[in-house]
Amino acid sequence: LLGLEAANGLKLRGMDVTVVHIGDWLMERQLDKTAGTLLQSALESRGLKFLLPKQTAELIGNDEGRVKAVRFADGEVIPADLVVMAAGIRPNSELAEQAGLPCNRGILVNDTLQTYDPRIYAVGECANHRGTAYGLVAPLFEQAKVCANHLAMLGFSRYLGSVTSTKLKVTGIDLFSAGDFIGGEGTETITLSDPIGGVYKKLVIKDDVLVGACLYGDTADGGWYFRQVREGQNVAQIRDHLMFGAAGLGEGAIGDAGHQGQSKATSMPDDMEVCGCNGVCKGTIVKAIQEHGLFSVDEVKKHTKAASSCGSCTGLVEQILINTVGGAADVKPK
Repeated sequence: LLGLEAANGLKLRGMDVTVVHIGDWLMERQLDKTAGTLLQSALESRGLKFLLPKQTAELIGNDEGRVKAVRFADGEVIPADLVVMAAGIRPNSELAEQAGLPCNRGILVNDTLQTYDPRIYAVGECANHRGTAYGLVAPLFEQAKVCANHLAMLGFSRYLGSVTSTKLKVTGIDLFSAGDFIGGEGTETITLSDPIGGVYKKLVIKDDVLVGACLYGDTADGGWYFRQVREGQNVAQIRDHLMFGAAGLGEGAIGDAGHQGQSKATSMPDDMEVCGCNGVCKGTIVKAIQEHGLFSVDEVKKHTKAASSCGSCTGLVEQILINTVGGAADVKPK
């Protein structure tokens, strides 16, 4: 994900960019093969080159100690003036190991985020909960809420894991995935494919519950699908209309539509999450706007942190701002 965003940015700066990936298709952890192939075609049309599946074996330097080429495991060598590596996360558990805490690709924690020593807690990228170490900020906020609740003895809540979603922040390329988008034993899939139009949608259902979604080209309903996945709602009664999203049920799709569709922001419940990076819901944003007299997106960012990280929810925050203060909102027409 970050590697593709970096590659696109370097291409925009006039560089000749080749993306090397060990997987059979792009973003195989976030997209299925069909969506990954569509993504590659879209990026190739922008001038990016791809080598996959390909395993890097060596960076070759010149006499000045600067990289001049990359050698792969199959013996192929390509010239290079700059190498950017996007390698994901690897938790640093050295301190925990020295303290005698069991670790396995992260510090092992239970559902209250306690380690094997109940006096020590761990949250975020260093923690391994039920075999998963999350490299995203949204699960950290969910873990922190449970941990803080437990430390303050304000009840006994449990962290049962996070449903994560993915968006690629490359202008003109819309993709979204959430939950178990691959499927498997006991699951059903509903797909819509329009290769010419560049649209692909895949929904995965298990026991009448939507458990995953993979969208490419049309992601307007991404937020709505993500909510269905997170809440585990029974979709048996709406199964025939599920592919058409919120609009198929007479609801407004909540997308990143900028100045258009303020009614979509109106239809959102206050407890619906707007900013996944910082865990900010609509109600928090509206309350801040009203209590602090906010009139710009920058002011909303300052008081709530919504849209202050990746920025993908900026349009929706703008919708909420316009819907709350009307014509007094300080926004630029698009």
